[in-house]
Amino acid sequence: MTDTQSRRRAPGMNPGQRRDMIVKAALPLVAEHGAAVTTAQVARAAAIGEATIFRVFADKEELLDACVLAALDPGHVLGEIAAVPLDQPLAARLTEAAEALRAHFARMGAVLGALHATGLRRGRAHPRHDPRAEARDGGAEAGTAPGREESMARTVEAVAELFEPERASLRLPPERLAAIFLGMLFSRPRLAAGHAADPAEIVEVFLHGALT
Repeated sequence: MTDTQSRRRAPGMNPGQRRDMIVKAALPLVAEHGAAVTTAQVARAAAIGEATIFRVFADKEELLDACVLAALDPGHVLGEIAAVPLDQPLAARLTEAAEALRAHFARMGAVLGALHATGLRRGRAHPRHDPRAEARDGGAEAGTAPGREESMARTVEAVAELFEPERASLRLPPERLAAIFLGMLFSRPRLAAGHAADPAEIVEVFLHGALT
């Protein structure tokens, strides 16, 4: 069977759905190859014909823009945090959220780092709004992602929800505790051996302090 024959026909999708499917397939390749990734590689990973990519992206540069936006978008990790069961102990809830956030930032760093290392043109790390993409997506705005402040506010709100079952016994409001917890998590303290502190260790110190 030839490479062309092995590709399946792209399922019925609107342009926005097709873009999302292609970006999802492209992200691991971008993290590995950076800007050197080819649209042929992306097409193989997505099991589509290469021409399908150019029905929803003007060129490879626009596809890379979309990958950067996807890497920066906190929507997926916020969904994971929202799915944390509130009937678990608070320590388990916070550890699960911390692990999800750490994985999100690792993915983001892998994509942005690979693009930078392979010579992504300066200024492309914050993709532009492209009206062509908006038109192809049927009017939905493309090429935009939450700003840093908005992303942090949404993250604080999501983590604050994890404190709600204990609200009556909290020393501070959930939003304040969430901000402090995220500050500890994002500071990424390093141990003597050079390893990042374990999320469970951060949660333990956050909830119980340094003393036994």
